[in-house]
Amino acid sequence: MHEGTNRSGLVQVAQRAEDLARASGFYADLLGAGPVATFDPPGLVFFDLGGVRLLLDRGAPSALIYLPVDDIDATVERLRGSGVHVETEPHVIFGHDDDTLGPAGTDEWMAFVKDSEGNLVGLVEQRLRP
Repeated sequence: MHEGTNRSGLVQVAQRAEDLARASGFYADLLGAGPVATFDPPGLVFFDLGGVRLLLDRGAPSALIYLPVDDIDATVERLRGSGVHVETEPHVIFGHDDDTLGPAGTDEWMAFVKDSEGNLVGLVEQRLRP
């Protein structure tokens, strides 16, 4: 390692995708942006999550990923309207009294949906407390 090089952080998360086209469509809709690269063969699709790569891969195991959304209620309803299975409705999971895990003075709302491949996906909104 070179002196001064920061090696902490997340580079990539892999998610199982049996049908790459179907999974790409699901994540493009959810993220509001298409993939940045596709290599098929061997069966890899990459999305950019703010500098972290989401890799859809036929050979990957299922991963539980949590993705930020601006409006969890609207996102869940939009996905439900598209036929996505909602596993858990939006609910408060944690209140942030300080900045340890999220912005102080916000509540962390989560909901869980199944993606097109049957993987569980967490949706997260940081909402100001009333």
